[in-house]
Amino acid sequence: MFFILFSSSTLLSQSGSEKIKLLYILKDLEDAFDCKFSFVDNDIKEIYVVPPDSINSLKGAISYLEINTPFIYNILSGNTITIAPKGNRFTICGKIKDVHTNKPISYVTIETSLQSIISNSDGEFSLFISDKKEIITIRLFGYRTLTLSALDFIEKPCQKITLVPKVEPLKEIVFNNFIAKGISKNSTGAFEINYDNFGILPGLVEPDVLQTILALPGILSANETVSYLNVRGGTHDQNLILWDGIKMYQSAHFFGMISAFNPYLTEEVSLIKNGTSVTYGDGVSSVIAMNTSNKINKNFTASVGINMINGDALLDIPTSKYSSLQVGARRSFNNFIKTPTYNEYFNKVFQNTVITNSVIHQTTNKEEFLFYDTSLRWNNRISPKDFIRVNFMLTNNDLFFQENEFRNNHTDSRISTLKQTNLGGGIFYERDWSRNLTSTLQVYSSMYSIEASNENAINQQKLIQENEVKEYGIKLISNYFINPNFTLQSGYQFNETGITNFEEINNPFFRRSIKEALITNSVFSEIQFQSNSNKTNLTVGSRLNHISEFNTFLFEPRVSVNQKVFNYFSIDILGEFKSQTTSQVIDFQTDFLGVENRRWVLSNPEDIPIITSNQISLGLNYKKRIAS
Repeated sequence: MFFILFSSSTLLSQSGSEKIKLLYILKDLEDAFDCKFSFVDNDIKEIYVVPPDSINSLKGAISYLEINTPFIYNILSGNTITIAPKGNRFTICGKIKDVHTNKPISYVTIETSLQSIISNSDGEFSLFISDKKEIITIRLFGYRTLTLSALDFIEKPCQKITLVPKVEPLKEIVFNNFIAKGISKNSTGAFEINYDNFGILPGLVEPDVLQTILALPGILSANETVSYLNVRGGTHDQNLILWDGIKMYQSAHFFGMISAFNPYLTEEVSLIKNGTSVTYGDGVSSVIAMNTSNKINKNFTASVGINMINGDALLDIPTSKYSSLQVGARRSFNNFIKTPTYNEYFNKVFQNTVITNSVIHQTTNKEEFLFYDTSLRWNNRISPKDFIRVNFMLTNNDLFFQENEFRNNHTDSRISTLKQTNLGGGIFYERDWSRNLTSTLQVYSSMYSIEASNENAINQQKLIQENEVKEYGIKLISNYFINPNFTLQSGYQFNETGITNFEEINNPFFRRSIKEALITNSVFSEIQFQSNSNKTNLTVGSRLNHISEFNTFLFEPRVSVNQKVFNYFSIDILGEFKSQTTSQVIDFQTDFLGVENRRWVLSNPEDIPIITSNQISLGLNYKKRIAS
């Protein structure tokens, strides 16, 4: 929105119809027409007016303002204009409270056609009314909008006003405290982990996002690391791992021993094994969706922690009344001190790899390893209807290994390096258009790279390997609450993914570089039904993907049914069609020093088909509260 004054032609123009403060309009008129307005500050400070489309004279401006504001404008000598309230103006006031708690509600918006004010911290307000038929709108996010007439205040100008909380239907929780406190199972069959109310699993000294998922049924790790989760027999690359909607291509530190996601920044994790919402593409095996909090923190807090592997810190910084910034970081400290835990982890990770397969004449070796991650989250409540979140995450693993071998009165050195990095960032915007309609827009980027250099001193051979993934995405989702029983969710998603694989050997010289890219456009829609008795929960939808390189359309129907039967039993019926175009392959077991020998590749029409899956499952749940 912008306001322009052309003083040379004395033309006043405005684009759009958004109200701005009367004070700003008066100042611009003073500059444009060389005049001076005289008024009482308190009379006009809360008056808002839609700027005129075009005015080419001072009298025209005065005439417009007299119609659209509750004031009389008198032009005196010397181009001085006095502003006085119209004779029929009167003052009303009130105190706004919650209908259930009877406690005052702070910072509520009160609007008329001519002004807009916000109540104070005690819920109190006052404003001028120039027309007894004036409509007064009282609104606050989370409460039902209240519309009153100025006539309601005639007999009692100051009165108590109550607001009713706006209730949204939520998905019913079927199981609580599943396995441990904070783990539950909802009516769609998904497991949810709430880290604000989480109990530490046996054998762990602090929360770990992926270690927690490993404790759930149907989940295991074939190589006993959190970087290789098998969900119902699927491979790790067939899991869609999301951090605040951003796809993550690296999931672990220390090459599989520690989750790369800071549990103190993660508020909730959802694991979906079947009956996946149509808003998710990829991940034919499962979806692991991690979400941070949207809470605006008003107080500065800081925390630090340390274990036998790494140290961590978390800062929560209020940046304004309606926004806050949270920054978290972790870093290993083995370059300062090597603990027994670190030594055990190191031996486990690097057993049977190039790092530990040394030859018999070795005399000394030197290894340096570190990992770190940093995360950032900025939440901003722009208005009662608008919310924006900015996310950033960087994870890194660095390994340097040098072997010195004494052969034939000569010392040969062999140096191996490995660097693994994952960078993700995104902007999330949510708009509450009305009581029944909300929409979200997310733009994100995710980048992953792994680089290895392996030098063989005996053969004078050096091998360089690289694997790089770059992905950019846009997702738009709208939610329409048809009535308390039905909700319609629809949207569009765009993804562009590029993957590069590079290898180079110096003796004999060989170089290979393969770069591929895919663009996927998807539209999706689903309807959710919840019965008044909460005994029936049904979600039915479909997703249509267009894969650019294949020029192929993939139709993916999804269904999730939860029906309560008898007193303590419920039945789950889950089904889905899914597909994905990214996967991991192993060329040789010694790739990337044998530590991370899997590399990301894209599907292509020649030799790597699109991965698809069709599955349906039937489950019986039993729930009964046991008195303690």
